[in-house]
Amino acid sequence: MSMNRIPGLKAFAPAFVLAAVALAAPIASAADLTQVPKAPEAESALTPYSPWQIRARALAVIPNDGGSVNGIGGSDLSYSNSVTPEVDFSYFFTRNIAAELILGTTSANVNADGSIGSLGKLGKVWILPPTVTLQYHFTDFGKFQPYVGAGVNYTMFYNQSSSGAATKLDVKNTFGAAVQVGFDYMINDKWGVNVDVKKYYLRPDFDATVGGAKVKGTAKLDPWMVGAGVTYRF
Repeated sequence: MSMNRIPGLKAFAPAFVLAAVALAAPIASAADLTQVPKAPEAESALTPYSPWQIRARALAVIPNDGGSVNGIGGSDLSYSNSVTPEVDFSYFFTRNIAAELILGTTSANVNADGSIGSLGKLGKVWILPPTVTLQYHFTDFGKFQPYVGAGVNYTMFYNQSSSGAATKLDVKNTFGAAVQVGFDYMINDKWGVNVDVKKYYLRPDFDATVGGAKVKGTAKLDPWMVGAGVTYRF
């Protein structure tokens, strides 16, 4: 049957078309909305994280043997290695940038070497080198998270004692530089294991009384700090 034979149908056709379009529009919009949420991926990239981290390590302190007594050619110094506990605290400004405060203390024997080697052990000092480093953490390797850092330390020498030919030993507090490289391997969101290697550039001046004569010099410690321990994020 032709539309032309139904009275008035031709006149109402545009109204039916408009009504169909009006009904289809919200249905299409609803369909679009149901397909939009790629939100979970975006949300995972922006998942809140805790900026705080603490580590506890066992640390091997390996000084460089070097130094000299002013006015005595060929004089040298050597120092004992040690193992000590260390704690550090980190604050992450972003997922990649962090500041770390490193705390630990150890002792070292100071021995005469080179042309003054016959003097033997000159004394013992305790060393406290609080250090602050700025680090960059690489976050593209999953659970394996390496980092590099550089910073400064202020090293304090305390409980100093002399021995042997030395009747006085006074190593001066001093500033130094530090560089580091290491990694965390995260077992889960909170716990991980850590390996860390630092190099300190540490050359304090000292005064001593040896054989009744007052002497001055510079100790070139420049120690390596090699540590391993656990990481906790909170």
